[in-house]
Amino acid sequence: MRANCFSEYDPLKQVILCEPQYMRIKDVINETQKHFEDEGIHIKTAMTQHANFVSALKKLGIEVILLPSYNKYPEQVFTRDIGFTLGEKVFVAEMGTDIRTGEENVLKEWLQNRNVPFHNLTGDRIEGGDVLLDGDTIYVGVSERTNIDSIEKLQKLLPEFDVIPIPFTDTYLHLDCVFNIISPNEALIFPGEINKEQLNLLASRYDLIEVTEDEQFTLGTNVLSIGNKRIISLPVNTKVNKELRKRGYELIEVDITEIIKSGGAFRCCTLPIVREKLDYQH
Repeated sequence: MRANCFSEYDPLKQVILCEPQYMRIKDVINETQKHFEDEGIHIKTAMTQHANFVSALKKLGIEVILLPSYNKYPEQVFTRDIGFTLGEKVFVAEMGTDIRTGEENVLKEWLQNRNVPFHNLTGDRIEGGDVLLDGDTIYVGVSERTNIDSIEKLQKLLPEFDVIPIPFTDTYLHLDCVFNIISPNEALIFPGEINKEQLNLLASRYDLIEVTEDEQFTLGTNVLSIGNKRIISLPVNTKVNKELRKRGYELIEVDITEIIKSGGAFRCCTLPIVREKLDYQH
């Protein structure tokens, strides 16, 4: 089996998820978790919502792989962070915090069992939520979980790609919470968080669709593009959804509001392994 992923918006064919069976807010890592720390996660609701998400993906013809969940990994539902597919290579991340260290071994076991070649980023701190791919360009957020030295090493590993570091504020955990590419010429952005020079670069390449502060709190940027202008989004993010429909996108609305209490939505919960590569006119 071969991995294949060249964008954030090509038709999704195969994706890795993990049920939120043991999900809990253990060590507060972002503003969303802080807000819901006392309330906590209702596991039965989270499991039902996740099952509905999996069902929606399968109905769209997407193969869903569910990694086994373990009690010692309370944030395992966010499979995006443990690895990322760039071109025909899967990279397995080294997690940036103790609470998530070890999750990557579950992914490695699946890759080995399926004979999927992968590169182990041992000693390099890059989490998949900071990595966005668009053709021959890779944008990597400089965050508390992803450091500049590791980004420079990634460039050396992938000389055929242009790897661009994107510094942003430490208010948000990963780049995909403030920026998300949805087509060759459009992207969602929560303004005011990205370094000005890099923001100008992004604005020169994409029509940036701004997400409001209230909808950023409900992860309005963290949608999942499944290809052919179809996007999975939260029903509560009405402004984002209205704007995307206005631009010709088909919205598949799925409620995972229990899961987003831990600070991640659809992109965070999915690790694409195969997307069908299409040719686009930029």
